[in-house]
Amino acid sequence: MSSTEAPNSPPIPPDQPAPIDRRSLNLPNLITLSRLLLAFVLFGLISYEGFWITAAVVFAVAAATDAIDGWIARKYGQVTTLGRILDPFVDKIIVCGAFIFLLQRPEQSGVNAWMVTAVVGREMFVTGLRSFLEQSGKDFSAVWIGKIKMALQCVAVTVALLTLSPNLREDWMLLSRDVLLWATVAITVYSGVSYAWRGFLMLQPEKT
Repeated sequence: MSSTEAPNSPPIPPDQPAPIDRRSLNLPNLITLSRLLLAFVLFGLISYEGFWITAAVVFAVAAATDAIDGWIARKYGQVTTLGRILDPFVDKIIVCGAFIFLLQRPEQSGVNAWMVTAVVGREMFVTGLRSFLEQSGKDFSAVWIGKIKMALQCVAVTVALLTLSPNLREDWMLLSRDVLLWATVAITVYSGVSYAWRGFLMLQPEKT
């Protein structure tokens, strides 16, 4: 959303995101779209094999843009409906996609089917719950446990990618990777339960 709006554009209340129109083509949303492009670059690097450090760097850069686009959108009043839809969708694509692609080589990456099931299942459940609640007019924004979960997932995936490089398969690196992966699964499941309980409370009828 640019500072100069179209003459016929209605003013946007400060607590309301901009609708999906040409104002949605702002810097935060372009950064989000760049993260989607980086996700496909990452998947290509993992599939091609051999570029593990490059893949880890690409993933780390993509993960960093998640904080940047949100910060810019909030600081400069550029929150849009498209951004609120696109940002979590792209996050799910890159994180869940990375776990799925790493599952192709579980012995080398440390990622197994249980981990992928926990991560993908949690994301699908919370996304569906958020969609239902927000359609009902309730605010189901991310809270601190969800942000910790996302940060831990990003660190775990980066380390898992690095340990696929033959030059970095030291015992301490492998141990650190395994601890991070299982901690990620634990926090992911806990955050899913936390969001489920929060959603349950929000769905309770108001007492009169």
